[in-house]
Amino acid sequence: MTGRWEFWIDRGGTFTDIVGRRPDGRLITRKLLSHDPGRYDDAAVAGIRLLLGLNPGEPVPTDRVAAVRMGTTVATNALLERRGEPTVLLITEGFRDALRIAYQNRPRLFDRHIVLPESVHERVIEVPERIDAHGGTVRPLELGPVREQLRAAHAEGLRSAAVVLMHGYRHPAHERAVAEAAREAGFTQVSSSHEVSPLIRLVPRGDTTVVDAYLSPVLGRYVDEVAARLDGIRLMFLQSNGGLREAARFRGKDAVLSGPAGGVVGMVRTSQQAGHDRVIGFDMGGTSTDVSHYAGEFERELGTQVAGVRMRAPMMSIHTVAAGGGSVLHFDGSRYRVGPDSAGADPGPACYRRGGPLTVTDANVMLGRVQPAHFPAVFGADGDLPLDADHVRERFTELADEVGRATGSRPDEAEVAAGFLEIAVLNMANAVKKISVQRGHDVTRYALTGFGGAGGQHVCAVADALGIDTVLVPPLAGVLSAYGIGLADATAMREQSVEEQLDTACRERVERLCAELADRTREALRADGVPDSAITTRARILLRYAGTDAALPVDPDTEAAMAEAFAAAHRARFGFTMDKPVVVETVSVEATGATGATDTTGTADRTTPLTGPDPHDPPPPPADTVDLYAEGRWQRAPLHRR
Repeated sequence: MTGRWEFWIDRGGTFTDIVGRRPDGRLITRKLLSHDPGRYDDAAVAGIRLLLGLNPGEPVPTDRVAAVRMGTTVATNALLERRGEPTVLLITEGFRDALRIAYQNRPRLFDRHIVLPESVHERVIEVPERIDAHGGTVRPLELGPVREQLRAAHAEGLRSAAVVLMHGYRHPAHERAVAEAAREAGFTQVSSSHEVSPLIRLVPRGDTTVVDAYLSPVLGRYVDEVAARLDGIRLMFLQSNGGLREAARFRGKDAVLSGPAGGVVGMVRTSQQAGHDRVIGFDMGGTSTDVSHYAGEFERELGTQVAGVRMRAPMMSIHTVAAGGGSVLHFDGSRYRVGPDSAGADPGPACYRRGGPLTVTDANVMLGRVQPAHFPAVFGADGDLPLDADHVRERFTELADEVGRATGSRPDEAEVAAGFLEIAVLNMANAVKKISVQRGHDVTRYALTGFGGAGGQHVCAVADALGIDTVLVPPLAGVLSAYGIGLADATAMREQSVEEQLDTACRERVERLCAELADRTREALRADGVPDSAITTRARILLRYAGTDAALPVDPDTEAAMAEAFAAAHRARFGFTMDKPVVVETVSVEATGATGATDTTGTADRTTPLTGPDPHDPPPPPADTVDLYAEGRWQRAPLHRR
């Protein structure tokens, strides 16, 4: 122990969760509104002051705090709401609309009017240049007209630039020259694709670079504000890949899944403490449910789409379904439907006393699974009333009458609520199948770990639907993302495209590339203050069949061993193999460094959240006995305070 506090914080869009580790190793949790201008400027710093017993506005003493680790949705919300830094895109002449046209995907095939997501960049400057895929100069770079347009853009207030040139990921000389011209013109944020995403494919490489230029200034301002209030205290942020970086090196492209990644880390660490190394994560909140898969290593995706923007940066593999506690219940005259629309926080579910619609939460109130007498009384005009169970019963009575008129057979109110919950559970179970069964995993061999505000209410029903017989609900389930941020290690990842057929010459090049990327990732962590003795590296080779784009990772080895491992992985994922050459698409290297937040000896740091009564002891006396509808009937059930 350091003798000082540590704070692990997940700053979400609605709530900010704070886990404070006291000098004696005990953990204390708090939950604050992320935005409450009448009480504080920043929820994270306000939570730290609250746990330290400081007055509002009082400086945080450096001698009492060892480190602060954070995950934040600042970048995510800026991307969703298009509130990033106005950005100019510099791209090879003739390709000004390439990112806008993209792949011409049509998710809704028969729509005649296609509405594209709002563009992230504000202006395009075409760069007179062209280098071919082999490094030959097709057209020399002309910087004169580029400098002139950059000065004009700067004069109009633009300060962020994204440089994306054809084949720049392999031959970056022109990109470097254009980036330097942008800095000379006064641009304070310049993102170049060969640094941000040195991977083949212009569209995702370009989108990732634009997102980095668009979000990094917004993220940087927030980081600087927090750092100024925590002057002299080590500040680290969680990246989308589940690893921590020093605040000064936290970039926009790595921040999009910062908060949810903490939940995956927390889910894995707490499940491992309970003795499980095959786990499905089930994170159910108010609007959506996130599911994730773990079988010995964190699953990451190199390419994904966020808010209509394609990105190629390592991110935790998380599948989201629109089913949460606030999902609205619908009856269209013939069938029940849950979501995808949500009641949100305002008006919220019907039980919130704000005139909201019936939701999944109301169904749980109706069935006795949420007990108003044991729920915070924070509702009503004065914020001092409990959940309105009477109003919920009235609304379900009206809905049961409507169902009876439409079908000729009136169900009981509890049967209606149970029917809606069954649909919600099936939606969430199908989401789990997409990341497990559909990828060749036997889900019955896994434990299902439930967390998030509504996870505990549904995790057992989801497990039953999937045939899973082990369910875990960690004691800190409501703030598990913040807890996971505290357990995360420092991580640096680097990728490089190869795009060569797997043979002896290619393997030798891959070995050299692995060593080069390992050196770069180690250097990145050393710059974050991680000692070299604490750093380990791991390389992964992404292989695919020639003519396909489904790349799968394998460990470095001989050509034959890698081809065999790839064939086995392809058969497990897709059910077949192909008689085609194997291509090395990308080399990825991850460096991990223990950051000192946890104690691997298994003392207070890791075990405090999991301490509890011996499982062989008799259960403690219940705090209450309540009516609960389960298995098609009302029952009396003991209620325990955890």
